[in-house]
Amino acid sequence: MLQRLKLIVSYDGAHFAGWQSQKHGNTVQDCLERVFRQVAGIAIRVHGAGRTDAGVHALAQCAHVDIEWNRLTPPQWLAALNAGLPPQLRVLRCERVSNDFHARFSATGKVYQYQIWGGAILPPLHYGRVWHIHRPFDFKILETAAAKFIGRHDFARFAANRGHAEHDTVRNIRSVAVSRSGSLWKLQFDGDGFLYKMVRLMVGALTDCASGRLTIDQLVARIECQRNLGRRLAAPPQGLYLVRVRY
Repeated sequence: MLQRLKLIVSYDGAHFAGWQSQKHGNTVQDCLERVFRQVAGIAIRVHGAGRTDAGVHALAQCAHVDIEWNRLTPPQWLAALNAGLPPQLRVLRCERVSNDFHARFSATGKVYQYQIWGGAILPPLHYGRVWHIHRPFDFKILETAAAKFIGRHDFARFAANRGHAEHDTVRNIRSVAVSRSGSLWKLQFDGDGFLYKMVRLMVGALTDCASGRLTIDQLVARIECQRNLGRRLAAPPQGLYLVRVRY
């Protein structure tokens, strides 16, 4: 008999080539599967809620695995996995769930946060965890522009090509929260789903608005897919965090 375990995973994306398994083996999924094999003695597939790119961090990524019910209890799995994982990757929680649960297909939404450092000097402890921008920003324009993303839209202009065409580019953004504490700016996106590089392209467009390179009317035209406005800026991955997966 197999039991399904739900895992909540956190990682520093700077140390991994993303979530999705690759030949070189330096991904979050590869690392988790290696440790499962070491503990269980057999290959165990780890199913994630979605992919994060190289450099992107996760506060609470979700995954599931199917294992023999009598091997270890969830607390024992938690201890065994973390004992074998590098310090940049940790399983925060482990619990039994119904076999109907699927980390990807049961998800109803995700929350991402993007962090920007607007000060002239980047503190060392923020290196690799924010996007350091030197040019002046208008915070009010950033707030106004961010609100334009809320609602159900076709985000084709805010998606990158992963090697195949997306059949459905419509997504619903429930909220976009913008906050500022000193030189640290945070943009939090809550939506039912996100396309490849969608958040990074949204952030790139918002920073263009806040610095005067793009008008809000031009942003709205892009959101409404009225026309292709040329240059698109994708914010770098190190400022992006997967905050949670909704179920």
